[in-house]
Amino acid sequence: MTTPFDEEPLVRKASLFARLRSSFLTGLVVIAPVGLTIWLIWSVIGWIDGVVLPLVPHRLRPEEYIGINLRGVGVIIFLLFTVFVGWIAKGLIGRSLIRWGESLVDRMPVVRSIYSGIKQISETVFAQSERSFEKACLIEYPRRGIWAIGFISTNAKGEIAKRAQTTGQMMSVFLPTTPNPTSGFLLFLPSEDVIELDMSVEEAAKLVISAGLVYPNGKDPTEPPEIAPSTDR
Repeated sequence: MTTPFDEEPLVRKASLFARLRSSFLTGLVVIAPVGLTIWLIWSVIGWIDGVVLPLVPHRLRPEEYIGINLRGVGVIIFLLFTVFVGWIAKGLIGRSLIRWGESLVDRMPVVRSIYSGIKQISETVFAQSERSFEKACLIEYPRRGIWAIGFISTNAKGEIAKRAQTTGQMMSVFLPTTPNPTSGFLLFLPSEDVIELDMSVEEAAKLVISAGLVYPNGKDPTEPPEIAPSTDR
């Protein structure tokens, strides 16, 4: 026979609370990535609409005909306009206009510096070329005995390779920061100090962004990443 003073009901309450807490945290893990992704996309679309639509004449806006302000119309207009500009820029007339415009910009001291910097960043990020990080690697940084993940870009060339006081080949390695891998440090290291990893650049980036919580091989982090069998014969 139990009484109100028995401890069993308290144990049941604690167990129920623990299950509710576990379910709540599991729900957050499921909802947070989806919700934040949707919110970010929605916000970016709204920002582009806010920048592009004021430049479009009122008579050409869809809401003038359907009476509803559709979100994303500015994005579509921006994409079409960007494709059109890119198509024109590939032609002879477009290249001539770009060279003429850049010649005018080169005569403006302050504008010239801003334009050249933005152009270099744009060409690095958006240019359709094969330039990319080759492999992920391990390096000792900021001192011996402390290891960090880096990305091998290229072998050092030109004055950097000539003036560096080393007898072997040097590599340029980008050392990203956590949790924002777009910022970091450019290091030039002897090739013997760079340990190449089997994991891909994308898997290494996930490891950096997650601060070491997401490993390439989820089944067994102590083993190298699983490599899909090749279909080439």
